[in-house]
Amino acid sequence: MNSEIKYIVDKNIVTLRLDRALTLLNKEYSRAYFSNMIKNNQILVNGKSVSPSYNVKLNDEITCFFKDQDSSLTPYEFKLDVIYEDEDILVINKPKGLVVHPGGGHENDTLVNALIYNKKKLSTVNGALRVGIVHRIDKDTSGLLLICKNDKAHINIAEQLKDHSMYRNYVALVDGVITKDAGKVIGPIGRDKNNRLKMAIDTVNGKDAITHFKVLKRYEKYTLIDCSLETGRTHQIRVHMSSIGHPVVGDSLYNGSTNIYNNGQLLHAYKLTFKHPSTNEIMTLEAPLPSYFKDILNELK
Repeated sequence: MNSEIKYIVDKNIVTLRLDRALTLLNKEYSRAYFSNMIKNNQILVNGKSVSPSYNVKLNDEITCFFKDQDSSLTPYEFKLDVIYEDEDILVINKPKGLVVHPGGGHENDTLVNALIYNKKKLSTVNGALRVGIVHRIDKDTSGLLLICKNDKAHINIAEQLKDHSMYRNYVALVDGVITKDAGKVIGPIGRDKNNRLKMAIDTVNGKDAITHFKVLKRYEKYTLIDCSLETGRTHQIRVHMSSIGHPVVGDSLYNGSTNIYNNGQLLHAYKLTFKHPSTNEIMTLEAPLPSYFKDILNELK
């Protein structure tokens, strides 16, 4: 059931932007949160939809529709590999092959559906189909994913992602031998103009993206690397490593030369470092490499 709250604009907030005014009327949520609600038509002014930049007027009636967790999602019976859980957050080790949220042909067999099945309380900031989801990893990427169990935690973690104070580390096996011990790939990423399923380096319309990497081990034809994200663009590591001639092994979209593994990219989100949204404690959580990833490494020379 959704909750509805009404506010009347008084002289103290007249002429302020709507999203800013709402943060003064309700200090529980951030400006970004209210801006998202406005864009989703969850906030009306005098019964009409407006933009976040609307300047409120004296005696405007603002109606906010706060969405409760959507009960229409189909539960998906799936055992979660829980690394950490408390009242605010849940960190899971996502297996390869599991889509994070409904969409694109996966409506009922996603992580979100599994969270519903496991009766987890979840944040609602990102809408009904993405309850709890504050960041994502690709379907065929395994590893750590932080789920938010309430909106205040979600807003806090989203801010950490935005200001790059949440650190995400990945292990990847890539084609070729990287001679430098460490490096940084800088290249704006946008949708590939020739293939809508892919992302690409786009210096005109792309969003800024930076990936740091360091070599963990060199093999005859491959390199094991640690990647850390300074930004979080779709397919970022996969696009960046491919752009410098070292695509991720097993990546069907960005690597056409793979022959030792053809069942999803060998990319694993092994470490998360962040500040707990309630206690402000710095937390670092890790997840071991999947067995199939270890098996491939053991076969290499």
